[in-house]
Amino acid sequence: MERGGGVLMHIASLPGPFGIGVLGEEAIAFSRQLKEQGMKYWQVLPFSYPGSGDSPYQSFSAFAGNWLFIDPRRLMKRGLLNAGEVVAQEYNVNKWRIDYDYLRIEREKMLRLAFSRADDKLKSEVNAFLEENKWAQDVAAYLCAQDKFYKKAWWQWDDEDLKNYKKSAVDALKKEENYLFHAFVQYIFMSDWQEIKAEINNNGIKIIGDMPIYVSCDSADVWAGREMFKMAKPGRKIKKKDEDDEIPETAYIFEKVAGVPPDYFCEDGQLWGNPIYDWDKHRKTDYEWWMTRIEENYKLYDILRIDHFRAFSSYWEIPSESKTARTGEWVKGPGLQFFDVLNKRFGDSSRLIAEDLGEKTPDLDAFMEASGLPGMRVMQFGFNPWEDSGYLPHNFPKNCVAYTGTHDNNTMLGWLWEAPENERAECLKYCGFEGNNWGDGGTRSASIRAVIKTLWMSHADCAIIPIQDQLGYGGDTRINIPGTATGNWQVRFSKEDLDGIDNEWFRELNRLYRR
Repeated sequence: MERGGGVLMHIASLPGPFGIGVLGEEAIAFSRQLKEQGMKYWQVLPFSYPGSGDSPYQSFSAFAGNWLFIDPRRLMKRGLLNAGEVVAQEYNVNKWRIDYDYLRIEREKMLRLAFSRADDKLKSEVNAFLEENKWAQDVAAYLCAQDKFYKKAWWQWDDEDLKNYKKSAVDALKKEENYLFHAFVQYIFMSDWQEIKAEINNNGIKIIGDMPIYVSCDSADVWAGREMFKMAKPGRKIKKKDEDDEIPETAYIFEKVAGVPPDYFCEDGQLWGNPIYDWDKHRKTDYEWWMTRIEENYKLYDILRIDHFRAFSSYWEIPSESKTARTGEWVKGPGLQFFDVLNKRFGDSSRLIAEDLGEKTPDLDAFMEASGLPGMRVMQFGFNPWEDSGYLPHNFPKNCVAYTGTHDNNTMLGWLWEAPENERAECLKYCGFEGNNWGDGGTRSASIRAVIKTLWMSHADCAIIPIQDQLGYGGDTRINIPGTATGNWQVRFSKEDLDGIDNEWFRELNRLYRR
């Protein structure tokens, strides 16, 4: 990667009048601000529609875009809404938090109204989009079926032929107007984003995207391609420890599920519950599903971060009836062969970033070195006074992307307030902060500036800070706490917040450290 600095902010967190950030002028304005600061990168979180816990990492599709990001104003420009209908979509109850339950209802009403006004030309464009994208056909069919069966999981559908993805039943769905509606939504999302991204790129900013490695159990991906996952055998019997033992319904559908063992974030590990890939079957297809997925992500982003990259080397596999992630085991992933196929398909893997955080093992280190991909370094992990940690900036390799923290961390100010006293003292001393006002926040916080400056001085090719750290905000603006099911992914920022950032300070920082 080209040496440079950047900011991490979810599209949902952008300011604007519609209760959630959208693919509109606010996104373009933010890219202009990044340019003014001398930044080169804007890292976003997955564009996936949010699923369990409102998480973009638990979506019904690995391909579909989040229709909550569709800008009502752009629908008006297409002649699909009028000005009054756009104003009706404004939401001013709380401009700092996202009300997903409200937005899901209101945005679907808006999109169905817009679709009712689609002319033959627009519908022909949607049909052409469907012809070019098999994933869009599966997504539209899956959502159409979900509407029929009251949003139940695919294995709960009453129609056995649809449940089992029988071609005749799926083809019948494709004749329904509701199928075309769901395809229309994806077409609007994808075409709007391509226009917005072109303007962002024209401002000299590259988009770093984020691809979750796993998909959800209840997803179009599993419904339409269950042969690619480790499914439970029909009639699977599970021994209960006692009569009151509650076995997850998915345990009878999936043999194993994904997660990570106990770590810095969670003492019981993280039981994500996603289905596990049957890598032997993927290998026999030359990883065609994966290659298509990466190709689609390359259309969305300039650079792609693969979340939980270590699963390509080895992954934590948990019996699906387990209550925590403690009862899993490490299993070998597809290894370097996957990247040999990827390099043949796309020329090389220079547009990828490997999220290699978590437990470091010799096999992972060797795998990372052999892949040649940049890994990640997070400063917050580095300040144990008795360790010369690889997360300290003086140990950062050139080929890495370095952060104060990620979307899974506390904000830097929040971390300073909550860290053990010896780690906080080590951090402040390491970063050259000598005042006694380390707890002061805001865009000109002296302690946060000292941390950011230390990160920018490092040898790492790319340095990224979350928008919360650029603003100097505390833990109340943290976007996600791993292992918790509610209250995450809701944080937004106002135009006044962003206008308060000292653009000149960041521009000089980027100049001084040649970013």
